[in-house]
Amino acid sequence: MTTPRPATELSADEARRIALRAQGLLGSPDRKAGVRGILRHLGAVQLDTISVLARSHELIPYARLGRVGRTTVEDAYWKDTHAFEYWSHAACILPIEEWPHFAFRRRAYRGRPHWNHDLPEGTYDQVVKQLRAEGPLTATELGGAKKTSEWWDWSGTKVAVERALMYGEVVCVERRGWKRVYDLAERAVPADLLHDELDDTECLRRLVRLAGQSLGVGTRADIADYHRLKGEQVDAVIADSGLVPVTVEGWSKPAWADPAALAAPPRGRHRTTLLSPFDSLIWERARTERIFGFTHRLEAYVPKPKRIHGYFAMPVLAGGRLVGRVDPAREGHTLVARQVSLESPKAVPAVAEALVEAASWVDCMDVRVERVDAPELRDALTQAVTRALVTALR
Repeated sequence: MTTPRPATELSADEARRIALRAQGLLGSPDRKAGVRGILRHLGAVQLDTISVLARSHELIPYARLGRVGRTTVEDAYWKDTHAFEYWSHAACILPIEEWPHFAFRRRAYRGRPHWNHDLPEGTYDQVVKQLRAEGPLTATELGGAKKTSEWWDWSGTKVAVERALMYGEVVCVERRGWKRVYDLAERAVPADLLHDELDDTECLRRLVRLAGQSLGVGTRADIADYHRLKGEQVDAVIADSGLVPVTVEGWSKPAWADPAALAAPPRGRHRTTLLSPFDSLIWERARTERIFGFTHRLEAYVPKPKRIHGYFAMPVLAGGRLVGRVDPAREGHTLVARQVSLESPKAVPAVAEALVEAASWVDCMDVRVERVDAPELRDALTQAVTRALVTALR
């Protein structure tokens, strides 16, 4: 692919600010649009099983809107068929209007020759028949999710319903106790969206455009990673996606930007908040290092003796920078900062503010700091937390 010569040059700081605004973390959020507005703005909200303060799909709108009610978050996603769950960056909640643009992926799954799980004969048709008669249902209600206690050992029913989900015949319409609730797409997806009429090129063009808008500015790898496209898929459509080529100071790879992001200089209020490790601002490690000079890695799956920052270390965003990490836990009505890592002593007030706001959101009345990577800053952080708690309680 021949890349057109960029007409715009961005400084590293301009690129950082554009990325923050594109992710809804610079400037005032559209509170009237609420959680649904955040979902449309980001294009995808990742799901994950880990729950420490809350599950990741709750933490995403919290980071942008503040103390939005957790029931409000769930209702915004699942009521009135506003969203659907599908494979994007990972398992993600997606705006329902994007259903037609994932036709390319549904077709790819239908044509897939090999699977990790065998599908017993007749099970697929039986699951579809049962959902048509009784749905919406969980895998357990359909007949059982596991053959044994091993996490990977799916029952035939679970294999069938997950296959139907990938094919697009079935939709996850909500999560109930973290279990997927399945229903037929013909019932769950609005009739005007329930089609696979768009060809692969049109689907990919749309997703590349959406990724560029959600990132603000990104390299080929950044844009491909957002909805887990292949590099060659991006190459095939990016020239017609509406994104424009730019150069960014310090970036060794070509980049593309959303023209709307270039048209208006990013300005406004910065959020101070804890970020989920699965937040789309920091999904891609190389991008996070390039934009923020910050190395981010989820250590939940790292053996405990090898962890550096903690099980579920949450980056702290303040002033448009990533200034530290907090590994949180809850004990009753106390938010516990098991481990705090600070990029600088100047980060102490921001980390204290983020901890206290997060505590209030999850109905904790107190915050306890256990360990700080710079032990000499522990007292200063504890005192800053105390002051922030007093201010919050006024």
